[in-house]
Amino acid sequence: MAEREHDVVVFGATGFTGALTAEYLAGAGAGTRWAIAGRNRQKLEALRARLSAEVPVIEADVNDPASIRRLADSTKVVITTVGPYINYGEPLVAACAAAGTHYVDLTGEPEFVDLMWLRHHQEAQRNGAKLVHSCGFDSIPYDLGALFTVSRLPEGVPIRLEGFVRVNGTFSGGTLHSAVHIMSRLRQGRRVAGQRKQMEARPPGRTIRGVIGLPHHDETAGGWVIPAPTIDPVTVLRSARVLDRYGPDFSYAHYMVSKRLPVAAGLVVGVGSVVVLAQLPPARKALLALKNPGEGPTPEQRAKAWFKVRFRGEGGGREVVTEVSGGDPGYGETSKMLAEAARCLAHDDLPDRAGQLTPAVAMGQALIDRLVTAGIGFAMVSDEAAA
Repeated sequence: MAEREHDVVVFGATGFTGALTAEYLAGAGAGTRWAIAGRNRQKLEALRARLSAEVPVIEADVNDPASIRRLADSTKVVITTVGPYINYGEPLVAACAAAGTHYVDLTGEPEFVDLMWLRHHQEAQRNGAKLVHSCGFDSIPYDLGALFTVSRLPEGVPIRLEGFVRVNGTFSGGTLHSAVHIMSRLRQGRRVAGQRKQMEARPPGRTIRGVIGLPHHDETAGGWVIPAPTIDPVTVLRSARVLDRYGPDFSYAHYMVSKRLPVAAGLVVGVGSVVVLAQLPPARKALLALKNPGEGPTPEQRAKAWFKVRFRGEGGGREVVTEVSGGDPGYGETSKMLAEAARCLAHDDLPDRAGQLTPAVAMGQALIDRLVTAGIGFAMVSDEAAA
């Protein structure tokens, strides 16, 4: 690893989020030897000129396995923003597992994550590669926010944790396409999840469970909350299974928040409708046509965007409330999270673990420290005796 040409390579750098990640590294990547990669040299060179950054350009295509292996061999860490990952992600995961190269992405696709664990986790363990999925808004605020909250409760006690998500922002074509693909493949995703569950060891002597709560009004959250069965609570629970700090009996419930009941009800109906439409090829095609991959919100829209994730944790007679917060969640802050996760893997002294890992297990407090320095908030709201 120490002799590799690059510390970090951004693959898919000419896409919407990839370009933002490259832009972040151009401004904040001092001390990191980084490069940009993709299949179109002309676009890569145009990006390099726009950034005024003297960085190497690497041609690589997921349909050319030799180019992907050369990419993996050249660097300590690869960031990839090329999705939907179920269609385009595996060649790079496989190459990184084989080369002992650390890997980060921003996927929110549960089927892809489970499939990569089944196919490449063991080889990555053998070769010392850390494969860390969901290093953007999915799922860093929740995974690291849960770790931050649990670390402020007594050790060795049962812990009950809830997360409440508030978001103001818009989405890109890439996000739309990934979301529609997830919804169109729910049956396949459940099958792959079942296969992983049969093979993956559970922590002996500890209970880790997810809770699907009911919609209700919550004062801590500041509005009406509805269960959000995304990849994020799954990631939190996987971290809890590995890290004893989450206690002998840990539960987690994950909610979206709306200040008004009609909006919350509309969100439930809207998501349900999209799930149904995604099963029908003509309707799915129409949904995908709403935005092309590479299209994203304007700088003005992104400047108005924000997120807040509030956590309520109870354990050992204490109740703590914490909050993770930042600006534009899907793009500006996601590019920051991706870049700092990659720099953390490249430069920081981390636990000696390998294979497919969550952000909390792979990087934990080291990444929290980097994100705080980069302007993402991790704060205590209250700490008191439990009622």
